[in-house]
Parts: sequence; structure tokens; C-alpha cells
Amino acid sequence: MKILVVHQYYLMPGMAGGSRFNELSRLWSEAGHQVTVVAGNLDYTTQKVPDRYRGHWIVEEWDGPVRVLRCHVPASYASGFTGRMWAFTGFTFSAISAVIRVEKPDVVIATSPPLVAALPGWVAARIRRQRTPWIFEIRDLWPESAVTTGVLKEGSLLTRGLYALERWASWSADKINVLTPAFRDDLVKRGLASAAKICFVPNGADVELFKPGPRDNEVRREFGWGDRFVVMYAGAHGRANALGQLIDAADRLRDRKDILIVSVGDGAERARLEEEARRRGLENLVFCGSQPKGRMADFVNACDVGAAVLQNNPTFRTVYPNKVFDYMACERPTLLAIDGVARKLVCDDARAGVFVEPEQPAALAAAIIRLADDPEGRAQMGRRGRQWVLANVTREALAAQYLAVMKELVPSV
Repeated sequence: MKILVVHQYYLMPGMAGGSRFNELSRLWSEAGHQVTVVAGNLDYTTQKVPDRYRGHWIVEEWDGPVRVLRCHVPASYASGFTGRMWAFTGFTFSAISAVIRVEKPDVVIATSPPLVAALPGWVAARIRRQRTPWIFEIRDLWPESAVTTGVLKEGSLLTRGLYALERWASWSADKINVLTPAFRDDLVKRGLASAAKICFVPNGADVELFKPGPRDNEVRREFGWGDRFVVMYAGAHGRANALGQLIDAADRLRDRKDILIVSVGDGAERARLEEEARRRGLENLVFCGSQPKGRMADFVNACDVGAAVLQNNPTFRTVYPNKVFDYMACERPTLLAIDGVARKLVCDDARAGVFVEPEQPAALAAAIIRLADDPEGRAQMGRRGRQWVLANVTREALAAQYLAVMKELVPSV
């Protein structure tokens, strides 16, 4: 089968971030399928275009057995909201020019956000005389999440246009894949698609990379964590992540010298957060910056608890944060300040963590103390978490599920 994936954020080697499609594409290739990925040429950790891509509209390269077409993304991506919208627009045009030159695929997957990825996905599926089925994947509800976090204004011309694009993509696609069951319920409730049109292949963990390892490892020694109890947040540092609650929790834990909160990652809010931590004189909160994907398993194993937090926002009741699967795969319990389907998964289904209401720093600090003082409880949650991951969301199992969906659309291949 010839599979074409449109994914602006497909990772470059050594780049930090979500590697869902890097792993799925590799597994599909190893199963004998030809996979081509149309991706952006911007390193989103540095927000710069690597030298090898500069001055080129499209660069062809290989990620192991996977063919990757790196497409132009305007440098405006780092220049606020307007600059990011222009960068999405630029990628849309460069990606369309890339999919036109690709040999006719048997199936197309376009994954959002950004929502405009649906446009090159549709072009790839419809540009030729014989139509190709395409799957619209929804990793986040856009533009709804942008509206509820205050990035977009409800009722603005841009917002109305994005909602129209969402409706069109949902109608046009032959299948819609969602990463959480709450996304499916939302689409059906709003009349964007029937339940029969929607499939559910969630995120998961690379259990060969993320597996239990020594706590006293190179990462713990390099960063000087000693034998302190470490709560680690790993992920984006943006408005939606509301990492101010970690600062407030650290402020309440000054007298617990044995507890350290660590934040790994980068984003638009990181500089402001670091300045606020310095202003308060917090020595129990450190920022480690963005780290390569290959090192993240060592970071997770070096911590005692993995934290997953978001803004107190009803839209986020629909999401699974990717990081919880990595925490569970490494037998680390999750401190979860996200309600909804994530709470059900972590605390009810897997019984692998504890929940606190989002943006309640006093409750967050109290939960950290309880976890620090209960090593046996942490160990039990950790073991249950890995068992749940192995039984439900290994990348190999999810790749096979996704292939089954594609084969339904192209049974003759």
C-alpha cells in the first residue's frame, strides 16, 4: 500500500516533541508499505529552519525507510499569532505543491493541527482522475481549543472561517480518526460526522524506548538532582499549559527541601515563567529546556512522578496528554491536573496516578507531599501504569489498528 501522510510537525532526527507519526510510519514501512510524509522544514524547538533546507521550497530526504518531503514554512512562525497563521498558510501552499508531485497514493492521512493540513490532504486525494480515499485525523479540537484559551475571538471572521474549514474537512474526508473518545462525541453532537465515519486510534507509547530504568542515572547526575523527590513536567510551555500552577505549588513547598519540581520543554511562555520563578527566589523549581526525544526516557526514569497539567478549560476535558503514556510506560505515576477523559484513563482505567483540580496550586502542592511520603503507593501505581500501556496502547498495536482502517478504505490493495 502507498500511504501519504501530511503532517507539518513530523519530527526531524533528534528533535523534541510528539513522535506519533515517526513511529507509525516506521512500523508501516517495516510491514512492507511505502510511506511518504509531507512535513514542514522548521525545527519547532528552535523555531528556525536548519541550514540544509534554507533557500529550498521542497527538500527530499529519508527517515530510515520513510520518504520525507520537507516543505517551506515561513520564518514568521516565531512572530506571535499573526506570524504563526502566515506560517501555516505558507506551509499549506508548499505542501500542496509537494503532494502534486508524489506518485498516486492508495490512501492519504492529513493530521490536524494545524487545521489547514486538511487542504493539501484533500488535494492529494482528489487531484487525480481516480479519487483516493483520505483520512482526516484530529489530534486537537480546532478552532475550539484556540477560542476557549483566548487565542482566537469567538465570532471573528478568522474563527468563523476555521469552523467552516473544520466542517468541510469532516464532510469531505472518507474517514475521521480521533485521538480520544470525547472528540468523537463532540463531532457527533455538533453534526459534523456520523459515529460510523469516525474511528478511534489514540496516542500511545514506544515501549521499547520508554521502559523502566535506573532512577539514579546520567540525567539525575548531570542536573544535580541528588536524592531529592522529583516531580517532572515534560511538554509545551504555552498559554494552554498553565504552568504558573507549578510555580505557585513550588512556592508552597519551600519548606520541603527534599522536593524538586522540574520542567522540561519549551514554548512561548517559558521565558516569562523562568523570570517569575527567579523573582520569587524559588530554588525548588528548575527549567531544563527542550531535550531530544532519545533522551526523554532517561528524564522520565530520573523523576519520581510525572506531571500533566493544563488550563482549567472545558475543552481540555476531551484530551489525552501524550506525556502520560510515556510516564506510565516507564512505571512512573502521574500527577494529573486535567479533568475529563484523561482523568478516567489515568485514575480509573489504569489506576496509575492521582488527580487534582486544574489550576488549584494548594491542592497540587498537597498531592505532591502525599506522593513524596508514599513510596509504596507510587510503586504500585507505576507498575499498574506500564501493565495498562502494554495491554492497550503500544505503538505496534496502534499501527496495526490504523492499517486495518486504511485497508477498509482500499480493500483491493
